[in-house]
Amino acid sequence: MEISPELGQDALEEERLREWTETAFDVIRSVRDPEKPQTLEELNVVREELVEVRRGSCSFLEVRVGFVPTVPHCSLATLIGLCLRTRLERSLPREEFKVDLYVVPGSHHTDQEITKQINDKERVAAAMENHNLKRTVEQCIREEE
Repeated sequence: MEISPELGQDALEEERLREWTETAFDVIRSVRDPEKPQTLEELNVVREELVEVRRGSCSFLEVRVGFVPTVPHCSLATLIGLCLRTRLERSLPREEFKVDLYVVPGSHHTDQEITKQINDKERVAAAMENHNLKRTVEQCIREEE
């Protein structure tokens, strides 16, 4: 039985997307919670099944990452999103990837608002100009030795 070249390309593309999905999760799994000593993975805030890499528009790959704040009224959900975005954007090739984050619907009282904020480039840039906020983000995303 012969495999068509198109089918082979589709399988290669699927494998490439799966590998990038694993890589994206590996990048964020060690981000630390701003208040607790655990990582976001240990707290079940980020989960492998909530990370997806897919072919986006043009030549970009879209990294879509959902997260679940520890409590529905978590006051640091936006900060967690900022940490995830910063780690992903620094770790993945910028010219190849677009990052899309979301709070899992129903997991936070203001999930839609937070999702909008953490995907707004101007708001993210403004937040990272705040020295205290930037220092907190850097502490959360710093790799432990």
